[in-house]
Amino acid sequence: MNRRAEIEQTPAAKAWKKVGIRHHHGIDVPLFSLHSQKSCGIGEYPDLIPLIKWCKEVGLDVIQLLPLNDTGYDTSPYSAISAYALNPWHLGLYDLPYLQNFPHLKQKIKELNGLCKSQRIDYQKVYKEKEAFLREYFQQAFSLVTSDQEYQTFLKANKEWLEAYANYKASKYDDEQNYHYFLQFLCVKQLSEVKKTAEEHGVFLKGDVPILINRESVDTWQHPELFLKEYSAGSPPDWFTLDGQDWGFPIYNWDELEKQDYRWWKKRLELAGQFYHIYRLDHIVGFYRIFAIPAGLTPKEGIFIPEDETTWVGHGEKILRMMLKESSMLPIGEDLAVIPDSIRESLRKLGICGTKVIRWEYIENEYKNYQDYITESMTTVSTHDADTVQLWWRYYPDEAKAFANFKGWEYTNDLSINNHREILKDSHHTSSLFHINLLNEYFVLIPGMTWDDPDDERINYPGTVSDRNWTLRFRPSVEEIVSNQQLRDEIKQIIL
Repeated sequence: MNRRAEIEQTPAAKAWKKVGIRHHHGIDVPLFSLHSQKSCGIGEYPDLIPLIKWCKEVGLDVIQLLPLNDTGYDTSPYSAISAYALNPWHLGLYDLPYLQNFPHLKQKIKELNGLCKSQRIDYQKVYKEKEAFLREYFQQAFSLVTSDQEYQTFLKANKEWLEAYANYKASKYDDEQNYHYFLQFLCVKQLSEVKKTAEEHGVFLKGDVPILINRESVDTWQHPELFLKEYSAGSPPDWFTLDGQDWGFPIYNWDELEKQDYRWWKKRLELAGQFYHIYRLDHIVGFYRIFAIPAGLTPKEGIFIPEDETTWVGHGEKILRMMLKESSMLPIGEDLAVIPDSIRESLRKLGICGTKVIRWEYIENEYKNYQDYITESMTTVSTHDADTVQLWWRYYPDEAKAFANFKGWEYTNDLSINNHREILKDSHHTSSLFHINLLNEYFVLIPGMTWDDPDDERINYPGTVSDRNWTLRFRPSVEEIVSNQQLRDEIKQIIL
């Protein structure tokens, strides 16, 4: 029996059948990095629609997104204050209902378009200006929008989490609660339209469901019994971070979650399934065992929970089997860094994809043959938490020299455009079933589509707090991306 036939016998088979056990090619797009002629300072949900149509035309069938949950005033998409609520800063103002009734608001949007002119996203300014606009729009349009049956249906279907979220945001003031109900309805409406467009064009949306959540979230406030706040999740010292990392998020009380039949997780997956066909499970090894740092201590003093290593596989499989049973979305695990072989074997048994970053697929400076990547995996050339290919080549010359030797290239200090193109082509022709790269990795092939300094193309530096994290704005607009014939031709040739 070949591996594809074996996948059909795994617990993930139902989800695989939805997307097809075949090669899928896609792009990874941080929504905040997009800007169009309509958007106001930050990428907005409707900005994805022309990108979906473009993907279909060039032969791509997956768009991967970073998390889209509400993060309050935190700029990291991985620090959600709600496991359920969407981020209202991504609302497309031009696409708000009944806007034609309010000419003065349409004029204000034209003024807000100027927020996209800065090279990096100015979150404080975006928050301030969009908040002022949305509150005025709420006062003008609330009675019109909420008179529709669609709004009442939304409130009824989402009552439990929505009331807790609104109370958390508004301190039980009726008008404030209505404001947050209103924004969530609009977010759901716009992102649902994005999914509908994707399905019409045969493109799959891949969301991101982070394993962890903000310590001061709605969820830790509403369900304190589900979290062990005396610990902080992180990672132990390793080759990547010698001192380890403390992420600041609480860990789960899995015993209590199981007693409640995993209701909280099931609801989270149900809502994500309204918008996505596939989802990234960040730090998937954390479902098997999480590195926990007791309050007041450093990562060097942390422990794995569960502490008994012999229970890890059973612990993780129980949770992941529940998730596979409850959701029709296909999970793709982020299983980078040091992962025990037993856990990798478990993921394969479940039929869950892992992630292969080409530059990290080597042992003792010997790079793996691309056809040796396991079938149920996703190949990529970089991640949002790592250097782009150009930066990797610049800052890790020993690895670059080893890779040049692997490819039979003569090593040079700077990675040529031709060799960059070849690495991208390689990534689309491994034995993995998924091939997804950051969109700006393809921009490198087109003069003028990336910022002059390659450092300005990096998205995040893990373990740091900086105004360079999560503030990347792509140099070209959405309109420029989808109309660039050279980019179209390059991508078509790469995935052939």
